[in-house]
Amino acid sequence: MRSLAAAALFAALATPAARAEGVQHACDVPFEAAHLANPLPRVAHRLAAGEPITIVAIGSSSTAGAGASSPTASYPSRLQVELTQLFPRQKFTVLNRGVNGEEVNDMLRRFDTAVVAERPDLVLWQLGTNSVIRERPLIDHGVSIRNGINTIKLIGSDIVLVDPQFAPKVIVKPGAARMVDLIGVTAKAESVDLFHRFDLMRRWHDVEHMTFEDFVSPDGLHMNDWSYGCVAKVMAAAIAEAATRPVASASAAPRR
Repeated sequence: MRSLAAAALFAALATPAARAEGVQHACDVPFEAAHLANPLPRVAHRLAAGEPITIVAIGSSSTAGAGASSPTASYPSRLQVELTQLFPRQKFTVLNRGVNGEEVNDMLRRFDTAVVAERPDLVLWQLGTNSVIRERPLIDHGVSIRNGINTIKLIGSDIVLVDPQFAPKVIVKPGAARMVDLIGVTAKAESVDLFHRFDLMRRWHDVEHMTFEDFVSPDGLHMNDWSYGCVAKVMAAAIAEAATRPVASASAAPRR
């Protein structure tokens, strides 16, 4: 039986998101497309205790908010708004630690200051796009991703990986599908959650028949206000469901 949060997921996703290019689309996604495979025990505990929740969003330009009309339209900023709407009595702080142009190893070099020092309850790690754009070989990417996951696990934070965006300048590259597969395989092997941004955006194009101009900025790479807003809405609902499903018991706090 689905939790109340799952019902909230459907309700949240049925509402229209922000406008893009003057056209309004409904941010309407099936439950399965927004479902996280694993519960979020740390977030669950903090919710049950009514304690403030800190989320760090680390990544590159699509975390920083390139393509958005303002910093408040980036997905981390919108995520804080969406989570607060789902849990109005809960205090959420979503820290945007996106830096334009970074690849996995660039992010790893600043994990201590950008992630660990904040002692977050949840880390959203967006990765892979710049390596695809630059056509880097995937030789050691699995190792680097696992190193980052292990660093996050050591501080007791929940983890959600975020894979590349489905955008013209990404999907034209031969390594795009391989990168998405690598991130998915690594997430499953390490038993951490994965937010399938690539599949979500591909659904907009292939199933909802939206044009790239509807959800990608004019540069053909970055998202726009509508897509950042919809990603945040879907992600908030997925986090809410994963943190409140019955198996995510908050009877005992995970080790910090």
